[in-house]
Amino acid sequence: MSSPHVQLPLSRRGFLLASTGAAAALAPTPALAGSRPFGRFGSPARRLTPNTLYVDTQGRGDHTTVQAAVNATTGSGWTLVIAPGTYRETVSLDATRTEATWIGASEDPRDVVIVYDNAAGTPKPDGSGTYGTTGSATTTLRADGFTARWITFANDWLRADHPDISGTQAVALKVMGDRSAFHHCRFLGHQDTLYADSLALTVFARQYFSHCYAEGDVDFVFGRATAVYEHCHFRTLDRTDLAAAPYGFVFAPSTAGANPLGYLVSRGRISSEAPDAAYKLARPWVPSSDTTARPSLVVRNTWMGAGIDAVAPYTNMSNSYPWQNQRFAEYRNSGPGAEITVPENRPQLTDEQAESATREAYLGDWQPWKEAC
Repeated sequence: MSSPHVQLPLSRRGFLLASTGAAAALAPTPALAGSRPFGRFGSPARRLTPNTLYVDTQGRGDHTTVQAAVNATTGSGWTLVIAPGTYRETVSLDATRTEATWIGASEDPRDVVIVYDNAAGTPKPDGSGTYGTTGSATTTLRADGFTARWITFANDWLRADHPDISGTQAVALKVMGDRSAFHHCRFLGHQDTLYADSLALTVFARQYFSHCYAEGDVDFVFGRATAVYEHCHFRTLDRTDLAAAPYGFVFAPSTAGANPLGYLVSRGRISSEAPDAAYKLARPWVPSSDTTARPSLVVRNTWMGAGIDAVAPYTNMSNSYPWQNQRFAEYRNSGPGAEITVPENRPQLTDEQAESATREAYLGDWQPWKEAC
């Protein structure tokens, strides 16, 4: 169903253990060793295009950090080719740098890791307060037309290391632009890992995730974008800090009430390293900034492991906005976590309704699945 990279991911926990003790765990693959850190994607001496820049921690490219390469671009249509390595930095792509493409040169997302460790409750160095959820993001993407391939976006902030901090949201990626596509990427974190959002309440940003892997615990895929997740693997993490379920929630959409379409999960997989039934599939997020939101989530043709609570897969974030009043539905899912034991707890699409729950319907005239990967 999905690529080997998605089926056998190096988990965030495994990444942490590997990166603290052995640089070899993130070393270039043999094809990129020596003088070819950028693989088949050229080099500073043989640029794919005049608007291609090369990033390498060892200094064999144009820049040693991703942010420095972003800063060197102006306008539209730039490509960054990123050599294998761990890029410990925060990265921001503003709205003026449209149609950007970032490529992990080894074509294996485990090799190119952009990671930092801010949380919502982390104090800012200038003393002006804490970062907040949005400010905690390792990578923030505001520009339309963004594409990423074979890259890991991570936030390695850990609750256990910061018992004094209550704002434990720690975003790996916040993406807000329209027509944002991610192919064979990984998103690693705990709470609020992947923030698929838009620039404003009135903007319906379309996003596409293909053959990606995301892991976390609390609301780790969330936001108000119109987002399609196709052939993606979602993994829920174990928690030793909690004595009882629920440990967390996979999805927490905050779709604007005026937007007819929110999150669509199609032909995916949801696995877990936590005990059976420890996780809810979703809960609706109605932010205080948009109390008219009507979160929308359709999960179809997806395998759910026993980690999902099949009896009661949905719950409320706030009792003022019960999940039953939102737009949650499923269709032809499988696996122990998808078993329908209490029908009123698992709203299902009819066959006719399912005909409108497709990537084409959600994304309109934009067809990112046709892009070569």
